[in-house]
Parts: sequence; structure tokens; C-alpha cells
Amino acid sequence: MTTPPSGAERPDTGRAAVGHPDEPHTNGLAERLNWLRAGVLGANDGIVSVAAVAVGVAAATSQTGPILTAGLAALVGGAISMALGEYVSVSSQSDTQRALIAKEKAELATMPQEELAELAELYEGKGLSPATARQVAVELTEHDALAAHLEAELNIDEDGVVSPWHAALASAVAFTLGAVLPLAAVLLIPEPWRVGVTFVVVLAALAGTGWVAAWIGGAPRVRATARVVVGGALALGATFAIGSLLGTTAVG
Repeated sequence: MTTPPSGAERPDTGRAAVGHPDEPHTNGLAERLNWLRAGVLGANDGIVSVAAVAVGVAAATSQTGPILTAGLAALVGGAISMALGEYVSVSSQSDTQRALIAKEKAELATMPQEELAELAELYEGKGLSPATARQVAVELTEHDALAAHLEAELNIDEDGVVSPWHAALASAVAFTLGAVLPLAAVLLIPEPWRVGVTFVVVLAALAGTGWVAAWIGGAPRVRATARVVVGGALALGATFAIGSLLGTTAVG
């Protein structure tokens, strides 16, 4: 029997599940929600990272040039870092999925009867009678033996292996979209109100991303939103304090 490696997450198959039409019980929907949640969290990272850098520099100097340079550097570096991290993570997952698929193909080619018996046992373990489980296993094997085993044993769809390039691009785009907002705020607002307005804009944006992420994940929205906002406020406050201190020291 082929089993997924210890600690590995079982990817969604993209196959429809039986359930009430108003409930999100399909694996395809779950996969889309996971991607959406990842995008929201990526945007959240972009907001916090770039805002913290921009506010820190703005606290040290009122000149637009250094703020723009630091903000753009944080945006580009952060987007590349997010994309690279996502690429490595998803590549590892994809390699594992492909290895499991190849192993299952080899087992079906060399021991088809053992695999048929194994499939019947899996369905029997789900509550079917031995005769029914055997019949289901036979019919599924005749239709598509590999797909039947991948779904029953590993919850994998051969055509649903995630592309690391797509994941990397999505992560970079999400981070960039989040980063644009604080960078635009700190550059477009006149100097006397620059930092204060940027604080308000960033915290409002974080409240929005926190609420959406909590809604997607089914978590308590107020608590999750508060965590994101408080964390962002702490990051902004810390970099503002450092920037103010360094700016004062430079002037002195």
C-alpha cells in the first residue's frame, strides 16, 4: 500500500464531493479558497513590510528620494523573497506528489490483483460491505485504476499537481498589490501629515485583509482582525521609533 510521507499534507483532488448545494464541500472550492486566502495573506505581508520600511525612513527624513528608494527596495526584495519561498515550498510538494503517482503506477503494473484487493479493503473500511466494496473496486479499476487508487489512498488528482511557477507568480503579485498602498500613501501625502495618514491607511487595509482571511478560513473575524491590526501597529511603531531616533542622531 502506498502512503503519503509522514507529516505531508494531502492536496485537494479537485473532485466534487456530495453535499448540500449551499455548503462549500467540494475539494475544488476548498482549493480555490486556499489560493484566495494565500493571496490575501501575501497582500497583508506586502502592506506590513513596505509600510514599516517606508514609515521608518519617513520618520528619519522628509525627503521623498530616500523614502521612494527604500520603499521600492522593500517592495522588490519582498516580492522576490515571497515568490522564491512559495516556489521552493510548492516544488517540494509537487515532487512528492509526482513520486507518489509514479510509485502507484509501478504497483498497478506489477501487482494489479494486490492493488485491486487493497482498493476493496479501503472502501470496506469506509463502511461498505465486502461484496459492495469489491464491486466498487472492480468497476473503478476498469474505468481508471490509477485515478481510483490515487483518490482513495492518497487524495491526489494526477492532473491536479500544483505548478510552483504559478504559485510563485501569485505570491509575488499579491505581495506587490499589498505593498503599493502604503508606498503610495507615504509618497503622496504632504509631509506634515505623511506618517499619521499612512498609519491610518495601513491599519485600515490590515483590518480589511484580516477580516477577509478570517472569513475565508472560518475563524472568528473580530479576533483575527484585531491580531493583524495590533501586529501591524507594533511593526509601524517600532520602525517609526527607530527612524525618529536615527534621524535625530544624524541631525545632532
